Amino acid sequence: MTLMIPAWQNGELVPVEKLEVHERGLKHKAISVFVMRGDEVLLQRRAMGKYHTPGLWANTCCTHPHWDEDPAETAARRLDEELGISGLMLSYRDRIEYRADVGDGLIEHEVVDLFTAEASRDMKIDPDPAEVMDTAWVPLSALRTWINEAPGEFTPWLRIYLSEHAERIFETA
Repeated sequence: MTLMIPAWQNGELVPVEKLEVHERGLKHKAISVFVMRGDEVLLQRRAMGKYHTPGLWANTCCTHPHWDEDPAETAARRLDEELGISGLMLSYRDRIEYRADVGDGLIEHEVVDLFTAEASRDMKIDPDPAEVMDTAWVPLSALRTWINEAPGEFTPWLRIYLSEHAERIFETA
């Protein structure tokens, strides 16, 4: 099955095949979610079968919406599909744009709707092993230190989020 995602071509938003979007570095829609538990953020380590950035740590989840899918619905859908998490109250934080080389000639050029959610201490996580190989709750201060000491262990977008947009994501989360 070919996955078509919303991307801009010649200034117009149109459905484009997902791999082509990344090969051509087209600007496209995305969502990112940060599930928090107090001062801790839930990270996921991307499965080794992912077509880019396998084995790297990322924010709780991120994806591309289906054509005409509401960003909040996309965020809730992917939390469930990737991590088995449902029922969280998502809080819209902001929209940002970034461009990053993700390796193997692929480019992420995303217009991202950012969401946070607060988790309970006993929230269950049931990762899909095809998507996620590991999860970790990490205090934000420790995450900043870890990224500074070992940036190659993290996806480019997580590094960008923490270095350029942290106040927009976490200010009142």
